[in-house]
Amino acid sequence: MRSSSGRGLRPGVLGTFDTVVMAVAGSAPAYSIAATTAVLVATVGLAGPAALLYCAIPMLGIVLAFGRLGRLDVNAGAGYSWVGRALHPFLGFLAGWALVVSTTIFMVAGSLPAGAMTLALIDEDLADDTALATVVGAAWFVAMLLVVLGGARLTVRAQLLLSGVELGILVLFIAAAVVHRGSHVAFDWSWFGFSHFDGTGGFASGALVAAFYFWGWDVTSNLSEETRDSRRTAGLAALIGVGVVFVLFEAFTVAVNMFLSAEEIRASGAQVLGALGEAVWPGVGGRLLVVAVLLSTVATLETTLIQVTRSLFAMGRDRTMPPVLGRTHRRWHTPWAAVAVVGAVALTMFAASAALGSVGDVLAAAVAAIGLQIAFYYGLAGIAAVVAYRRTLLGSVRDFVLGGVWPLFGALFMLWIFFESLGELSGASIAIGLGGLATGLVPMVHYWRKGSSYYRPAPLDATRPIDPDDHDGDRGPGRRTDYADKALATDY
Repeated sequence: MRSSSGRGLRPGVLGTFDTVVMAVAGSAPAYSIAATTAVLVATVGLAGPAALLYCAIPMLGIVLAFGRLGRLDVNAGAGYSWVGRALHPFLGFLAGWALVVSTTIFMVAGSLPAGAMTLALIDEDLADDTALATVVGAAWFVAMLLVVLGGARLTVRAQLLLSGVELGILVLFIAAAVVHRGSHVAFDWSWFGFSHFDGTGGFASGALVAAFYFWGWDVTSNLSEETRDSRRTAGLAALIGVGVVFVLFEAFTVAVNMFLSAEEIRASGAQVLGALGEAVWPGVGGRLLVVAVLLSTVATLETTLIQVTRSLFAMGRDRTMPPVLGRTHRRWHTPWAAVAVVGAVALTMFAASAALGSVGDVLAAAVAAIGLQIAFYYGLAGIAAVVAYRRTLLGSVRDFVLGGVWPLFGALFMLWIFFESLGELSGASIAIGLGGLATGLVPMVHYWRKGSSYYRPAPLDATRPIDPDDHDGDRGPGRRTDYADKALATDY
């Protein structure tokens, strides 16, 4: 599956706490709320808390699937490698390609709010200038590109600062919202029910948007080759990270329902947290939450860059993409060629995005398109986990539920919302989402015909010996245990 020649990523850089921070930063609580709340409200109205809740349950199944697959195959490509070995190399490549496309689109969708929020701190009227927001957002993107190029250790140090301050502000604001009097409407438990959804199509569309909220925790798997004891750490950190951001997402979505009207949410768009801050804590809250969104956006740009560059690195190493992408920097041990390619493509997309309309229009189309690709590769990974562990599922009730039922439920749910939401999305979102996936057929067929060894994989099976060429974070290539079920001895 991979070439062992040449320099690789630097092993053992990240510990458990570092990886948890990366998981939280990957889901980007403040950014996700700011960029996606207006889209969620437009899709499901007051049912935002319900959409997040009912997406979180199957999402945990996908988290469990990633954790279990990561014990069998430590690979920076994550789902690209796992799906290819457990199901079929073509599906594996498309799963990896879906991540590459979705993260590349996100470079625009993530940087625009950063630019808009930066301008809002200077003058609120400037935040609606798409061209200017694009330029400022591109500057943030380039800064994060340089940090990622500098290596995983520098990236983690930046994350500790950015995410630490962000989470502190968010927790402080939740406390302020709890003690605040005079909300727009009273809290209602029906927001967690099904009564506000417009049929199954509306529910699927809401779940697709909710999947975008959670997306990003799987950066821990892409960092597995650089993590100590990664066969356990990557999955555990993802589980903790999803739990943390779920609480934050629910708290702020409920607050939005209580303190802002639907018209105010639509008018605010990507600045919805600023409006919420002013409603709860006039004069101070808006500015604080703007700062939190800025920090969150910068932090998640960093983790997203890690995901796409590590995925391209794995593809280049396997020669399913140009081999130059599998090269690492002599000093920093980062995939410098992949970083350069992603940077060039993203900056081109920044230039194009200025002609697409307002910040809100760009975000709405991008969020839905990314949601399609997320549902696709998460669904395939969930099925891959069940297939890889199929011979061990009857060993205990715990294995049956955590290794079979829950991951399979998560996979089927993701694939269901993928197909169900196609009838509800705009033509632009479908074109971006499905068109992006379809472009992957070109490199897939090309490198398959060239005879890449990726297309002749060793099966991923929990009852087979672990591949001795697997990369483990604190030992590097060559770690071996007798059988994969030894990895099951340490569970979450």
